[in-house]
Order: sequence, then C-alpha cells, then structure tokens
Amino acid sequence: MESFNTGVSASRDYLKDKKRIVVKVGSSSITHAQTGRMNLEKIEKLVRVLSNLANLGKEVILVSSGAISVGSKALGMDRKPSEKAQKQACAAVGQANLMMVYQKLFAEYQHTVAQILLTKYTMIESESRHNAENTFNELMRMGVIPIVNENDTVATDEIEFGDNDTLSAIVAALVKADLLILLSDIEGLYTDDPHKNSNAQFIDTVEYITDEIIAMGKGATSAVGTGGMNTKISAARIANDSGTDMVIASSEDLSVVSRIISGEKIGTLFKAHLNENFHLIDYLSNNYNGSQK
Repeated sequence: MESFNTGVSASRDYLKDKKRIVVKVGSSSITHAQTGRMNLEKIEKLVRVLSNLANLGKEVILVSSGAISVGSKALGMDRKPSEKAQKQACAAVGQANLMMVYQKLFAEYQHTVAQILLTKYTMIESESRHNAENTFNELMRMGVIPIVNENDTVATDEIEFGDNDTLSAIVAALVKADLLILLSDIEGLYTDDPHKNSNAQFIDTVEYITDEIIAMGKGATSAVGTGGMNTKISAARIANDSGTDMVIASSEDLSVVSRIISGEKIGTLFKAHLNENFHLIDYLSNNYNGSQK
C-alpha cells in the first residue's frame, strides 16, 4: 500500500466529527515578517475562528509560539537573541504580552482562556504529568480554552527542546485529542523542496510515515520559528501513534482551521493509526529523560 497520495484522496468529511482539537501556531504565523512584532489582525482572526469552534461545541486547545520573538521586540532588540539568559528574559516579557492580547481578544468573544506553561520535566515526571492531564480535562469541562507554551523562562534546558510542533503533539497525546492542526509558513509536505525543485509534488495524504516520508521532510525551515518540516513529521508520528489525525497547513489565512474541520482538502493529512505499543511515558523517557536533574 502506498504510504502517501499526491492525487485525489478519500473524503475528509469525517473531520467534521472531531471533538477535541489542538491547534498550534508558529511564531511566523502571529508576527509581522518585516518587524517581528505581533500581527494583531492575524491573532484576532485566529481568536475568532477558535471561539467559533468552541461555540460549535468543540474542545479547543491552542499551542502558541512567539514569546521570545515578541519579547525581543518589546525590549527593543533587532533580532531574537542567541544567548540563553537573554532568550529567557525575552520569553518572560513576550509571554506576558501574548497572554494579555489573547485574554483580551477571547474575552471579546465571551470565552475564558487559561495559560499552561509546560517543561520537559513536567511531562516526564509521572505525578506532574498526571496533574497536567487533569488540569487540561477540567479546564475543557469548564469550557475554558487552554493556551499552551513551553516555559522558556525557568527551564534551563528548555530552549534546546524548543519546538512547539513536538510539544503540541505531546499535548495531543496527553489529552487524547481527535485532531492536531499545525499552522505554519509551510503549507504542507512535498516530495521535495518546492523552492529548489519545480517538479516537487504536493502530498495530500500520508497513510503511513515511512523512511521515504521522513526523507521528504528535510530542508524546509522557517526564519522565525525553531521548527521545520522535520519537526512536523516527528510530531505526526507521535500524534498518529497515539490515535490522533494531524494536518499541516499554511497560516496565511487562519480561516483555514474552520475549512479543515469542515472537511475541505487543505494541507497534508497524516492519518492516525493507533499503535498499541506506543506509550507516551515511554516516548518521553526515551527521548527526554536526560533533561531531568
């Protein structure tokens, strides 16, 4: 069986029935490329789209990058810093600024949000991971929209972990989400880098993540965020193994979220195949256990 489909694929109407949805936005999705400052128009549209999904009865979790980028601009820096202490200081400023904007805009649409900052240790340590899961579930039971980011400010090794593609997949696995949507400046997966190869074909659906699919992910990166296609394919493996479908799509028009959930064929769909041998705790321990102190 083909591991991917570049042509006409099966209907995506079943996505309409997804109940618990994690949406991840990258730094480049919510900041102006020219200045690095918050793109309030795009953030407002994202908030409106997610609020409307909540109004439809969906359970929504937003994983939002951007704290370091926003913080560096608020502090008058020309570019994102490379030194760790400066990154953490920028994250402290930027995260507060981002949450202030998110809280204000979601309130305009009568929705309450909650901030959840996670670290690798939170997810590795059994009790704290269980508490995090309970918090997510209780917030969603209350109709609150969790907004998630890495806790870059206090985790001394957090910046190196640093991509929210992986974090969003771990969150999706933790809360047993039905669908994960990764929004970025990358519109989906191609057979090759379309900027270098005009014959590269867009991949509509990935049935199975094979070595061939992994090889296709090399080379596409973002100038603003920390993740490229490689991290998105890694995220897809976590999501798919835990039973969650995942879609990669461009954030150029954030109404794409509603269109994906309405069943339109947008972006690349990675189809879930629940792996009975996949256990989140084993994945975390094998990949991140070295971060424990």
